[in-house]
Amino acid sequence: MKYLVFKILLSFIIISCSNSQLESSKTKTISSSEIFINQKINGSEVSRSVLIQAPLEIDTSKDYPVVFAFHGNGGSNRNWINILKKFTDNGEFIGIYPQGYLKSWNLGSEKSTADDVEFTNLIVDEIKNYLNLNFNKMYAIGSSNGSGMVNKLAIETNHFNAIAPIVSQLMQSMPIKPSTQPISIFQVNGGKDNVVPINGGPGPGTHVFLDALDSAKLWASTFDCSSFELKFVGDSFEEYGVNRLYDFKNCDAGKEVRYLRLENIGHGVTRSYSILFDEVWKFFKKF
Repeated sequence: MKYLVFKILLSFIIISCSNSQLESSKTKTISSSEIFINQKINGSEVSRSVLIQAPLEIDTSKDYPVVFAFHGNGGSNRNWINILKKFTDNGEFIGIYPQGYLKSWNLGSEKSTADDVEFTNLIVDEIKNYLNLNFNKMYAIGSSNGSGMVNKLAIETNHFNAIAPIVSQLMQSMPIKPSTQPISIFQVNGGKDNVVPINGGPGPGTHVFLDALDSAKLWASTFDCSSFELKFVGDSFEEYGVNRLYDFKNCDAGKEVRYLRLENIGHGVTRSYSILFDEVWKFFKKF
């Protein structure tokens, strides 16, 4: 009995010391800046940009949620600065905006040949050196090619509590794995998208996409969501059409899968749907 008590006390001391060492290793003050992550791509060392967007004044009494955002094919991480500025300025979260190699994310048929899951892992490791970040509240947004990237990260890592894949869905070449952990999903598609087919089929590169609703249903069935609700939503039907919001709730680990179909919008959802990121952030905060 004494030996058992000793083992428990020893384990507690080891865990406490480990946590203390982790806290003491955080030496950098978070602020808006550009950092560079070195990664080997095709045998060469490449320095890759990551933008950090933070409030002008950091409240050192709190730890901020963290939102990664992945641009579309041919895009720039700088595009996110104005899009998410009101949230970071207000201290809602810290924005982390990686730059795709050759302006794309490697999903199998892009210009990039980088291992972007590894790249994301390296970013997470780096930002653990910063003070005032809450790593229990990590989220990711992706647009188009970046949407495929956040789906890939949800399948292959457990960094994030929730993701928002915008104007893309699961692909045949990216099956959900038995090892994939439950995660909340807010998928958004445009009903008039002529780039990524909302009804499924061939799209950019050699990718073959699932039907967007089937994609959401697959996430929901994988996570054993037990309830379903369909709503018709929009700022006004004249502006946005009869938008459909599919909610799959009571999923494993308290997660939720949501799919928003914006009927009269094409691939430019992030520009056309004015309340999109308010809705995404409201969803994220639930998890």
